[in-house]
Amino acid sequence: MRPAAPAYGSRSAADLLPAAVRSLGFAGADEGLRLPTADRVCVLIVDGLGSSLLRAHTADAPFLASLDGEAPLTVGFPSTTATSMASYGTGLPPGDHGMFGYQVRDPSRDVLLNLLRWDRVTVPEEWQPRPTVFERATALGLPVFHVGPAAFAQSPLTRAVWRGAEYRPADSPGVLIAETVAAVAQEPRSLTVAYYSSVDHAGHVHGSRSAAWRHELAVADRMVERLAGALPPDALLVVVGDHGMADPSVRLDLDADPALSDGVALLGGEARARHVYTEPGAADDVLAAWTSILGDAAWVLSREAAVEAGWFGPVVRPELLERLGDVIVAAGPDTALIATEREPRESRLIGLHGSIAPVDLEVPLLLARAGVSVVSDS
Repeated sequence: MRPAAPAYGSRSAADLLPAAVRSLGFAGADEGLRLPTADRVCVLIVDGLGSSLLRAHTADAPFLASLDGEAPLTVGFPSTTATSMASYGTGLPPGDHGMFGYQVRDPSRDVLLNLLRWDRVTVPEEWQPRPTVFERATALGLPVFHVGPAAFAQSPLTRAVWRGAEYRPADSPGVLIAETVAAVAQEPRSLTVAYYSSVDHAGHVHGSRSAAWRHELAVADRMVERLAGALPPDALLVVVGDHGMADPSVRLDLDADPALSDGVALLGGEARARHVYTEPGAADDVLAAWTSILGDAAWVLSREAAVEAGWFGPVVRPELLERLGDVIVAAGPDTALIATEREPRESRLIGLHGSIAPVDLEVPLLLARAGVSVVSDS
């Protein structure tokens, strides 16, 4: 059975920051996700923190587990950092912002563009021109702050999906706490978004079942507890992830089977979410071959079927359609679709994500004031 599409319009990554702006008393449609009213809202995005992972490791994260009373968010498809950050940062689903994964085709040049590393040709503000939540909030008169690694302050991804906020660099848990608290306390009413990446890195390199990952989760748990206790009492802390993670035991090498390369011009995406760009006229044959060979290991759809199924949101803007693969592939819960020749570095990673399976798609929505869990208005 094909998994349900992400909960766009109600409980998706795209719904979170617009809900935060509404909770601060600023105008917006009173629909979808609702958060408690607050004078200041601080959103912390913990990269790689999935709902199923948190619930499997409550002993390593007792504070985060104590807050885990809300239904999860679904981040969107593909469930990967570039897409999720774009959904959080713009308040739009992927079909509207056009950040469709780790590697996607630039139709104007017919080359793959890596949306984490980018290149020297693509202008981020032109690739993703929709206004960000930060830009819209600033236009309303709401002060906005962004806390994250110093290297990301002017990165292409920040320029594409987070532009418009005052950036506060923080390269360690202690500095992140200090800079986030200072940003939240600076104005009587504000929106602050902070980002923490170490949990994700440990999962990719060591696996999400490893001792290294559990220790990183414990460090993040203590960091969040200290942050919650240090924030002003009128601040609402919201903790979310940008995707979950799996350590697949079935690793299918797409470069090892010539039948999976026939008719394929470019292989995009990543190991658990593939954009397959075909040679002219080959889309139907590629779809049939991948469906037959992969079988129950993955969900294989044509571009049109994936769009109709709502994987990328209620609609995909027509000018963005050619960024999508002619064939869209989402790996099953225990499967990785690696490519050892075309992607040698990525193929060595242990923890992976990107699929539409719940283990990838669902992230926690955790709410606290000064270290005390709260109940949302929904």
